[in-house]
Amino acid sequence: MSRGGAKKDRSDGPERTCMATGEVRPKHALIRFVLGPDAQVVPDILGKLPGRGVYVTADREALDRAVTKKLFARGLKTRVEVPEGLTDEVERQLARRVVDLISLGRKSGAAVAGYEKVKDWLAKEEALVLVQAVDGSGRGKSKLSTPHFGHYIGWLTADELGLAFGRETVIHAALASGGLAQRVVEEAQRLRGLRKTEGGKGRLEG
Repeated sequence: MSRGGAKKDRSDGPERTCMATGEVRPKHALIRFVLGPDAQVVPDILGKLPGRGVYVTADREALDRAVTKKLFARGLKTRVEVPEGLTDEVERQLARRVVDLISLGRKSGAAVAGYEKVKDWLAKEEALVLVQAVDGSGRGKSKLSTPHFGHYIGWLTADELGLAFGRETVIHAALASGGLAQRVVEEAQRLRGLRKTEGGKGRLEG
């Protein structure tokens, strides 16, 4: 698979309708929102909060449209309070979710960081997902290739990857195959839709 992350078409699993676009999509490609305390709209990143939920595609433009067009009140069928900066907050929570999942992979031995370790995993075909910091050096990143039939994640920052591995910064990381890797890919795809840009300045390996 090319550098693009998750598969575009996954037929299994439940689907929901995006209230901003009207499109029916798999649940893992949308963000669920519920009504929280004081009638505030609350993002349910894990999809586990109680109450009536509405769904918006994991895309910055779609979420901004839902806010400006006051679609949450219509979807939740009541007066609601939309917190300022909701789109940015969703992005922040999604980034934290991806970082936490990669951290779980590190602790279980299913994720490694550092150019040489990642290169070794790729050579031994142990890696399913190649992760590289968006603000890493383009020249350095070009030396590693996405695993055949694998996935590429390139929109986390070096600081975010560093958090996942207990370091100040990380540029290169890899995930082994398994259920955790698929969850990371799906959550990263949701984050990608909320990220304003995938460009960045280069920095040294952390």
